Amino acid sequence: MSWKPVNPESMADPVGYANAIETEGGRRLFIAGQVDMAKDGSVANPGDLVAQVEGTFRNIITVLEEAGGKPEHIVRMRIYVADVEDYKSHGKAIGAIYREHFGRWFPAMTLIQVSRFYDPDALIEVETDAVIP
Repeated sequence: MSWKPVNPESMADPVGYANAIETEGGRRLFIAGQVDMAKDGSVANPGDLVAQVEGTFRNIITVLEEAGGKPEHIVRMRIYVADVEDYKSHGKAIGAIYREHFGRWFPAMTLIQVSRFYDPDALIEVETDAVIP
């Protein structure tokens, strides 16, 4: 299996994401939207975006590893947030948490602000797709 970022020179250089990821072979894994959900189904850290990012990324890695995957197998990530400005204001902390869980592998990414989540205590939800060799 192989994968590579696709970032045309005619476009702005992507920072913290890839414009596209090309893959060949492998098993496709579609991870449902993950939040900072505790074992009892509640949001573990209401009101704390940075803590919710940590819990959300940890849950993604848990599901990915259960399927035999690694962070570098992630090819697409859709990040939904309640407040883009809040997300941007915590950019350094969120970036450090991202690198702790996913290293310096940056898949194709989208960041979208939404009006609310299923659980009103959630501030972030992340969907992830992976291709596992």
